[in-house]
Amino acid sequence: MTPRPSARGRAGPPRLLRSAAFRIALLFMAVFSVAAGFLVAVLWWATAGALDRQTIAAIRADSAALVERYRDAGAQGLIEAIEERLALDVSAESIYLLTDAQGRKLAGNLDAWPAAIREEGAWFRARIQHDGVVAEARVHRRELPGLRLLVGRDESERVQLRLLLTEGVVWSLGAVFVFAVVGAAVMRRAIERRMRPAMVTAQTIATGDLSHRVPLSEQDDEFDRLGRTMNAMLDRIAALMAAVRGVSDAIAHDLRTPIARARGKLEESLATAATEEELRAAVEQGIQDLDNISRIFQALLRIAEAEAGARRAAFAPLDLTPLLRDAAEFYEAMAEAREQKLETDLPETLPMVGDRDLLLQAVANLLDNAIKFTPPGGLVRLSAREEEEGGIEIAVSDSGPGMAPADRARALERFFRADSSRGTPGSGLGLSLVRAVAQLHGGEVELSDAMPGADPPGLRVALHLRAERG
Repeated sequence: MTPRPSARGRAGPPRLLRSAAFRIALLFMAVFSVAAGFLVAVLWWATAGALDRQTIAAIRADSAALVERYRDAGAQGLIEAIEERLALDVSAESIYLLTDAQGRKLAGNLDAWPAAIREEGAWFRARIQHDGVVAEARVHRRELPGLRLLVGRDESERVQLRLLLTEGVVWSLGAVFVFAVVGAAVMRRAIERRMRPAMVTAQTIATGDLSHRVPLSEQDDEFDRLGRTMNAMLDRIAALMAAVRGVSDAIAHDLRTPIARARGKLEESLATAATEEELRAAVEQGIQDLDNISRIFQALLRIAEAEAGARRAAFAPLDLTPLLRDAAEFYEAMAEAREQKLETDLPETLPMVGDRDLLLQAVANLLDNAIKFTPPGGLVRLSAREEEEGGIEIAVSDSGPGMAPADRARALERFFRADSSRGTPGSGLGLSLVRAVAQLHGGEVELSDAMPGADPPGLRVALHLRAERG
């Protein structure tokens, strides 16, 4: 039987290679090593390379001077020049050899033409014996009419220096590699230590404890900013979870009654209706109750879409002034039917970027509430203006009974209804939708007295929106 591959063999790359901290540390080590290698190469070029260039330049200049002496004074002058140079060479670094065409020595400190100096080429490196000493030398050959000339320098000391430099470079590169490895390990450990709080928090959240948050340090670095972002996200998730639980509880509580009432009426009518008209009236009432339940579900869906940001895809440049005028014109007839007056105070233009349908729905909810709670003969006012900070304020105020401060704190919650409004039609979702629309547009909702100090004070609801420009 073919052995099955072990779990370790199927696991992919080792755990260390899957670590982002380890890969970042490897990148640091590579960059550090390349930089150090470049520095060592520059130092080598500036030391050993400079010595080589200096030697070549000296040989080239000496050779050119000797050739010029030959042109001026002939072979005898060249011989005298070589002897003068050897006499002045205290360090015995110079190498000269002048021979005739048959290879007989005419001048210089070499006994014979070196076997390593071939017929082809002008520059050579070879082991040469001069003045009784075997040494590493760099030589330059020049061909003259009937003569051959070698000019060179003893490089024994330079070779030793180059070996010392090479040894130093090797040790330096080894030390660089060690420091790079140690630095990479320290960096990996530091990154893992800074990431550990976020990992522990994520693992704790995964177990179901949504109260845990990423601890922040006083460094205010990228990891702290990541921690704050995670904490804000977790706060938002916790708020949404609480809202979901609240909605579930509210639906179970507030919708149970109308559903039970509709079902009870239909059952009662089915058992007691004596005529077709009575049965029809009961069915129509049941349809009306079910329509009300359907409107509540639609309102909850719009609120959920707005709070989740799913409607931002519908954002487009628009002018709020025509939108507000349309809403005021639509509700003006309703206000007149209740013997109320609807006033508007709108600018000529109010451009922004947003969801036209949601904004219209929010304003319609505010106007509907204002007309609903304003007594006959009262005043409802719709206004809008551009704020100093660049935002936009849409306000709806009325001359109704107003709202107590304790109720204002909860008025934006879903299904909340003040005691004074229990007898009026509604589901308690209108202001919740208004708040969701405001938050979707980067704003907030503010509730206050429309006429402070008056009795009744009325209610003023203001939407503060962020005026994004298209």
